[in-house]
Amino acid sequence: MGKAKKQKQIHQMTIRQWETAFPDEDACCAYLVGHRWPKGIACPRCGNVKVFPVSTKPWSWQCYECDPKGESYRFSHLVGTIFENTNKPLRDWFRVIHLMLTSKKGMSALQIHRMMGFGSYRTAWFMCHRIRVGLANEDFRKLMGIVEVDETFVGGKAKNRHWDKRGGGGGTGGIGSGKAAIAGAATRKGNVVARVIDNVRAATLTEFVRESVSTKVSLLCTDQWVGYKHLNKDFPHASVDHSRGQYVVGAVHTQTIEGFWSLIKRGMMGTFHKVSKKYLPLYIAEFQFRYNNRENEDIFGEAIKGC
Repeated sequence: MGKAKKQKQIHQMTIRQWETAFPDEDACCAYLVGHRWPKGIACPRCGNVKVFPVSTKPWSWQCYECDPKGESYRFSHLVGTIFENTNKPLRDWFRVIHLMLTSKKGMSALQIHRMMGFGSYRTAWFMCHRIRVGLANEDFRKLMGIVEVDETFVGGKAKNRHWDKRGGGGGTGGIGSGKAAIAGAATRKGNVVARVIDNVRAATLTEFVRESVSTKVSLLCTDQWVGYKHLNKDFPHASVDHSRGQYVVGAVHTQTIEGFWSLIKRGMMGTFHKVSKKYLPLYIAEFQFRYNNRENEDIFGEAIKGC
């Protein structure tokens, strides 16, 4: 028998490499400028590339062509990014981004607060959410190949909440429990798309699949949930019936997307402990970004492009 093919090991940025790459604030500024304007600095208002550096203020430029009244526009490398109007050094932001990206199941704002030594927990919480907003701004393409679609539920049970916050959900789990529903689609050995949805009815799930999956997909795999029964009209659809003990039938299974759900749930239970439905889409975007860039050695640079 031949030897098993050795899987390529991905080496993402270590702490030592981070310290070497960003020894001071100027190094961070230069890195941000290089990733934001790889073809040369341009005015964020009008796109004019003929801008002039401000001699009295480092990392600032002047544009004279975007204002019809003849008044110039001054901008810095932070304008239009998640770092704009911050009172924290860019190096602190870069450190927090690196910590969040290199933690497989995420890192809580409280842990960031402890490690960074910020004056308040609120500062760490604000920075983490701003970073998640940047991670959510990735280019989206519809999934192709063999795609798995599934739904899951995240959050505490309604029966354990205060009486005025139960929202009518009295179930013990899943539908009616008061938990937040998430729909996901994953390509085998590829990317994943996950969204917080209002419910798991057929119309909602069908709309999610149409937005996330190409009609030219090779095979669409789901479980036997009734919400997927209408997908046969637009996609080559096959399913497994978990209630009958079916988990893998040939090429049909949902183990890839279920593996992604396990990452999210372990992160929610072991790292964040409590996530409100209001901010849940941001946490899902963070897990999605890390998963989709799991084989990207420059995941840090990819994150900075979105910020």
